[in-house]
Amino acid sequence: MSESTAVAGDGVAIAYQTGGVEGGEPLVLLAGQSNNHHWWDGVREDFEGRYLTITLDYRGTGASDKPDEPYTTRGFAADVVAVLDALGVARAHVYGTSMGGRVAQWLAADHQERVGALVLGCTSPGGPHGHERGAEVRRALAQRDQRAAGRALLELMYTPRWLATHRGPFQTVGDPAMPAFARRRHFAASAGHDAWDALPTIGAPTLVVHGTDDLFNPAANAPLLGSRIPDAKVELIAGARHAYFEEFRAVAGPLVSDFLAAVAG
Repeated sequence: MSESTAVAGDGVAIAYQTGGVEGGEPLVLLAGQSNNHHWWDGVREDFEGRYLTITLDYRGTGASDKPDEPYTTRGFAADVVAVLDALGVARAHVYGTSMGGRVAQWLAADHQERVGALVLGCTSPGGPHGHERGAEVRRALAQRDQRAAGRALLELMYTPRWLATHRGPFQTVGDPAMPAFARRRHFAASAGHDAWDALPTIGAPTLVVHGTDDLFNPAANAPLLGSRIPDAKVELIAGARHAYFEEFRAVAGPLVSDFLAAVAG
């Protein structure tokens, strides 16, 4: 995997990584809130036999700049475009999970000519139309005991069986090196997301994927997105929680790969 830097429209440096097939079809992989490209560790390899995989560190994470100013999912989408421009990529498939799925919605709506196929994983349209996590989940994540809050987050991401046999490190629970202000900025960006009015304008072939047991981002959001985006296909993975793409990789990887291959074919 190689790493480089793009410069966003406001001058912020955005670190990005490429792997897979040089000259292959580009596939952008977008991580969740407060996470860097390591979110995709152990998963991106599923796509590297066919695609040029592209990841990035959102502003505020990883090796990217960390300005202390408001972030938005729409702004993150513009940063992705800056990365595509730096690579000379005119059009790419986009697979976004969690907050990355929210960013992907804006990519597909605001920059339609840049998106081939679209995959939205464990995400929501946000705003008043989205299904928010329950009060019990919010309390578990907000408790003062940081160890207990961290354990609650892990249990929202993975099933007990997975946690009993995997010791970590877990790459989906946040960038440990992020400044506290950047975490707050990321939370505000994801919480402020509302693409409801833009979803019907998405023209890219779209697959919506969600775990049936996801309480972190309720699974009820999947059919909601599917009904709002023209001709979208919805697939639910039985028993999966938020990090379905990692724990249920044997199901999710081929599901996404087959969809992308069908679109490309």
